[in-house]
Amino acid sequence: MKRRTLDIAFSLGGLVFGLLLLVLGLVLTNQANFAEDYVKDQLSQQQIAFTPAENLSDEEKAADCLVDYAGTALDSGKKSECYANEYIALHMREGATEAGFDGATYATLGGITRGLKADLQAATDAGQPTDEIQAQIDSATTLRETMFKGETLRGLLLTTYGFSIFGERAALAATIVYIFAALMVLLSIAGMVHAFTTKKDETVLLVAHEPAKEPALV
Repeated sequence: MKRRTLDIAFSLGGLVFGLLLLVLGLVLTNQANFAEDYVKDQLSQQQIAFTPAENLSDEEKAADCLVDYAGTALDSGKKSECYANEYIALHMREGATEAGFDGATYATLGGITRGLKADLQAATDAGQPTDEIQAQIDSATTLRETMFKGETLRGLLLTTYGFSIFGERAALAATIVYIFAALMVLLSIAGMVHAFTTKKDETVLLVAHEPAKEPALV
């Protein structure tokens, strides 16, 4: 085979492959832009804003992201993660402590409430005062409802954060694909240049055939 023909064939193949990579990169970029815009639009509609820096409590100031995002709108995946894990989670823990159920969560409050109701029934059957136990039940019930709302919002925000991460990964993949596409195009151009600077009659992949040996006479 002639060297020029081989170079042209490989160059054209490289150009086609580079074009396919370019198309893939454009698709990934489109998906990354969609994820970013969708997350921003949906979060912006909620009109959630971080507490201004001057109004942050000492506990809130301990979270770097709450300080960094202070006074800004919640409109990105990273901000969703911060708001869920540092702001909502903090206030849920504080609420549990203030209600007298330090370290309690939505799940554990179910068992606590059932235990208090059993104590209430026992006190009622024994003719003992029940006001204090009833107050604890009311406090635990109110706290559990608050915990449910807080955990639901945290889950939604963290899901949004996860969706935004897929967009970031798509953007990164697109960048890598673009680099490979550019590399393939450059190599193809180099192949074309080499093809047309090579002598037309230069050949490659030729296998020399040795003349057949005549059988030896015995």
